Amino acid sequence: MAVHRQTALVRRGPISAARVGFFLLALLMGFGLTISQAPARGAPDSFADLAEKVIDSVVNISTSQTVTTGRSLPVPEGREGSPFQDFFDKHFRNRGRNRHRVQSLGSGFVIDPAGYIVTNNHVIDKADEIYVNFNDGSKLKAELVGHDSKTDLALLKVKSEKPLKFVRFGDSKVLRVGDWVMAIGNPFGLGGTVTAGIVSARSRNINSGPYDNFIQTDAAINRGNSGGPLFNLEGEVVGINTAIISPSGGSIGIGFSVPTEIAAGVIQQLRQFGTTRRGWLGVNIQEVNEDIAESLEMGKARGALVSGVSAGGPAEKAGLKTGDVILKFNGQDVPRMRDLPRMVATTSVGAKVPVEVLRGGETVTLQVELGRLEDFDKLKKASVTTEDDNTPAEPSVATAETLGMTLSPLTDVLRKKYNIDEAVQGVVVSEVDPAGKAAEKRIRQGQVILEVAQEPVYTPEDVAKQVKKIVDGGRDTVLFKMANARGEVHFIAVRVK
Repeated sequence: MAVHRQTALVRRGPISAARVGFFLLALLMGFGLTISQAPARGAPDSFADLAEKVIDSVVNISTSQTVTTGRSLPVPEGREGSPFQDFFDKHFRNRGRNRHRVQSLGSGFVIDPAGYIVTNNHVIDKADEIYVNFNDGSKLKAELVGHDSKTDLALLKVKSEKPLKFVRFGDSKVLRVGDWVMAIGNPFGLGGTVTAGIVSARSRNINSGPYDNFIQTDAAINRGNSGGPLFNLEGEVVGINTAIISPSGGSIGIGFSVPTEIAAGVIQQLRQFGTTRRGWLGVNIQEVNEDIAESLEMGKARGALVSGVSAGGPAEKAGLKTGDVILKFNGQDVPRMRDLPRMVATTSVGAKVPVEVLRGGETVTLQVELGRLEDFDKLKKASVTTEDDNTPAEPSVATAETLGMTLSPLTDVLRKKYNIDEAVQGVVVSEVDPAGKAAEKRIRQGQVILEVAQEPVYTPEDVAKQVKKIVDGGRDTVLFKMANARGEVHFIAVRVK
């Protein structure tokens, strides 16, 4: 027996548009039809209009330099001024040494009708001559305005009798993974070539420099594309194509571009000063891993651990100390260690900024006036301060063992044996059990323990007692502040269970 279900519709006033829509949707679904929501922005039917709009602003860059290879043959000895001297010089002095011209090709783009052009630093590095080839076939000699090896960017200038077509920087921060992008460049010297793809990833670190924050794209990028622009669909430059990963040298769909959020500020400084003017904090930092976070009872691993403070630098003047964990810089969270250098570098020299640190389980906010990184780079070596003012005059000579380490006082004999700098004071690791907990963290003989759980130690007994105190307190990790023979400080968290 078939069962028929009837639905009674009770009308209680005018039927709303929403209710009509609901019934239409239900009717369509009853016939097996589906309705899909249109995407916020679909793929373009063609990139032709976009390419036509910007291609005249993209240029090919050719450089040349004179290099010398090989080495001179030995010159026969002869008395200076003798009649044979010219003969020896002519036939022997430069034999085996070859001087020849080397040419390279890259890409770039015009950012100002007055003739300013952006490219990669490695495209023009050490070049004797730089020429810019335009899409209309014209060619102009360029001069180098400034360059920056840390971000691999350079700014050129050409003199043109007419205003040049140019493009503007867009905002790379609004890019999303999956957004369409278009690249134009000079692959393998073929001239203006257009490729398209999507943003494959953001904030990529490929270990090419201290400020790595690359856009990854699958738009084809090959040799010769370096320095060329990566466009969004509005025709704005959102990246400068810089590197690829490829076993063959050709595109396999993994290319990297410097985002404009970094490039725009660098180019502005190069144009204004001919060099960069980056902020400098004056600290050595290391990653806060899960073990270190646990040893400091931080919960989630975050921030940058201060492993050294440059003598006379901004951080030391503001009161930062080794062992501090920088959680915020200028009001912004520091998610990872590698984020901090970029945040500092993009802050104006001389700016006074708040720096929030975790110290002894409490947060402390310090005011730091930033210096200039380039001034610091000119120094041969920055000294690192350590907190050892209370070192006893005559430390104990007894040894101790803990976590697979044999610990000894830092005597003159051991200082000479391990070539430890006179400025380093603490407890030396004289032996390491290969099967012990310390060996798992690659602690080696000759390293010096300065602090345990942020408490200074001066004798082997100090280290053993502090470790026992932590273990008895139920904690699973012990944080060691250590120095190598040169006094370079780092932190190691060792698990005790």
